[in-house]
Amino acid sequence: MANELAEVDYEKFWRRLQQVGLNAYEARSYLVLVGHPRFKALELAARARVPRQKVYEVLDSLVEKGFAQVVQEKTKLFSAVEPGLAIPAFLERQKEHLEQQIESQRRHGQSLAVELRAAYAEGQGGRGTLDYLRIVNDPSQIAVHYRSMLAGVERSYIEFSRPPYAVDPLDEQLVKQAAARGVKCRIILESEALDGAHRARLEDYKSVGIEVRFAPSLPMKLAVFDGAQGLVALLDPVITRPAWTSVVFDHHGFAEAMLGLFEQWWKKSEE
Repeated sequence: MANELAEVDYEKFWRRLQQVGLNAYEARSYLVLVGHPRFKALELAARARVPRQKVYEVLDSLVEKGFAQVVQEKTKLFSAVEPGLAIPAFLERQKEHLEQQIESQRRHGQSLAVELRAAYAEGQGGRGTLDYLRIVNDPSQIAVHYRSMLAGVERSYIEFSRPPYAVDPLDEQLVKQAAARGVKCRIILESEALDGAHRARLEDYKSVGIEVRFAPSLPMKLAVFDGAQGLVALLDPVITRPAWTSVVFDHHGFAEAMLGLFEQWWKKSEE
């Protein structure tokens, strides 16, 4: 037939449909449907080289995924959904499904981390000599530490913030939630890093009592929570590609020293 796909196009589209998310039988069946108005199931099986005993399963899957539709006449017929509708809609559903999976994994992971933390502490045989300091290089782990401390802060939170961000404090709901709990929040930003998106959020932060000031440059990244714990991130001076190494601390004396440093910069920073 004139509307049959050329062999070279057929192979190309067949493989690309599998990259999108269809299996081999589904991709073949959809391509046959695309080139014809409608088919009975067993007719399609012969055309698409799908085993007769599997063709109904394949067609049901295509209908469920939005690539085929049923036309009910004297017998059940199947036709293709227009590709410009079928493919974007399928990808959007896939995206939503993956986001739900990731959110579910995040909730389970957080719960598991809390439950295993006690077992870990017990298994390590008590507090070690340097348990109040922990070196972290992985940005995702830095973000976990930061968010965990920010979620639990009760009285005060201060931060030196400069890019690149493991967590951007001007794009973090936990900062606003802390302010809503009555936590005194103060942030010093590097003025050169303030783009339009950040400027748009400043009034929002100001409205909930978060104080933000600016400095031309900052010596490090720093966050201190309740004057007791926090993290310091230092730029590695040795390697050629910029990288940050963070020290997570739980030490009142060190936190007090970092607070003193922050207050010096706060006084000379600009509103």
